[in-house]
Amino acid sequence: MNDQPSLPPPVDPRIPLAAERTLLAWIRTGVGLMGFGLVVAKLRLFLDEILAVRGIATPVAQGASTLSGIVLVLLGTGVLVAATVRHQLYLRDLRRLGPDAPLHHRFPLLVAIALAVVGLLLAVNLRSTEASLHALPNPGPPATDVP
Repeated sequence: MNDQPSLPPPVDPRIPLAAERTLLAWIRTGVGLMGFGLVVAKLRLFLDEILAVRGIATPVAQGASTLSGIVLVLLGTGVLVAATVRHQLYLRDLRRLGPDAPLHHRFPLLVAIALAVVGLLLAVNLRSTEASLHALPNPGPPATDVP
């Protein structure tokens, strides 16, 4: 009889590497959502500038695009956080499977955390930009120099 406890079989190194690729794909998705949110939020500012240059009064309801952009940025940030948490839980489960699992890769985790912080800062920046723009008076049509 063998009195030593049996060790679990080694984990195939392709498994944690596949988990890392999945995390990186979710990071790419989250960054894409954040970028799209930024475009949606800033597009309204760009359109307002075009209207101001042409002398057309800007519409009163301007907050919908900024709010949509902020929601998309926060959704992208949520995707980053959820994917990172799920990845860490999966790696914890893999550690229980065997001692040979190469699970010391922290770079994707650091990237996801840094991008989530950037996403939160971006959402705060978009909100403060929107608030400061509403505080500015509408200048009206530009003056023309032609008599």
